[in-house]
Amino acid sequence: MKYLIKDFEYYLKNEKGLSQNTIKSYLVDLNQYILFLEKYHQITKPKYIEKKHIEGYLKSLKKRMTAKSLARKLTAIKSFHHFLSIEKEIDVDVAKTFSAPKIEKKLPQVLSIDEVVLILEQVDKTKPLGLRNSALLELIYGSGLRVSELLDIQMEDIHLNQTYVLVKGKGNKERMVPISDMSTIALRNYIIKARELLLKNNKSNYLFINNEGHKLSRQGFFKILKKLAHNAGVKTECSPHTMRHSFATHLLENGMDLRTLQSLLGHEDISTTQIYTHISQKRIKEIYKKAHPRAKED
Repeated sequence: MKYLIKDFEYYLKNEKGLSQNTIKSYLVDLNQYILFLEKYHQITKPKYIEKKHIEGYLKSLKKRMTAKSLARKLTAIKSFHHFLSIEKEIDVDVAKTFSAPKIEKKLPQVLSIDEVVLILEQVDKTKPLGLRNSALLELIYGSGLRVSELLDIQMEDIHLNQTYVLVKGKGNKERMVPISDMSTIALRNYIIKARELLLKNNKSNYLFINNEGHKLSRQGFFKILKKLAHNAGVKTECSPHTMRHSFATHLLENGMDLRTLQSLLGHEDISTTQIYTHISQKRIKEIYKKAHPRAKED
């Protein structure tokens, strides 16, 4: 069956428009699935796969995996079988009836506005790297971008005079995201005063680059943010995605409607955006308990 994996990879990339990271995860999961079928059931062709074989595989995983990991693996299997059905490699899609295990949704960590300001204040804007870091943080918090969207921005995607940026989200879908005044100032300072110095003699069309003139990596940005949060004395677990969650929550708390927020975040389904209403309600309760004189016993 391994000969079908390459065709499936092409399908995921060109027809489904999935990101490279998602495709990589799918392929890892599928290779493990195929290995199981070959080792325990001597199945080498998809037409011999039965429902009981998938059940056996999932059962073997259940003992050592979280519901979230199991759901991800099942998604890969279902997608593969759907592809096999389209390609007429199988007559019946035996994976179609499987349902993902229920996953307990945890509310994401969110920074307060004061904590965001504290982190931003740690940036040394007298140095080229500081100007870049200021632009990074202002843009991710000011526009709520995913870290992959932020780091994939090309120079031509930024429109400072019109105050918007074009980003490619999940499924390669392009959307126009407004840039705040603070982001515009930080970006202009970085582009004019620092970017060429960081590039040295290299050429790159990426907006955000590292000290060696190459595209800034996810790990690189994570380390920058982690260090700034530590220096600011922020105890909340902080990652690039925390900044996105904070952007969404703060907008919702200040009166933005869900549909507009959905559009800004690039969510396909509004149910994904609705999690921020739960965060907002939780934060309101916390603020109430701290502020109201009779909310708690002395």
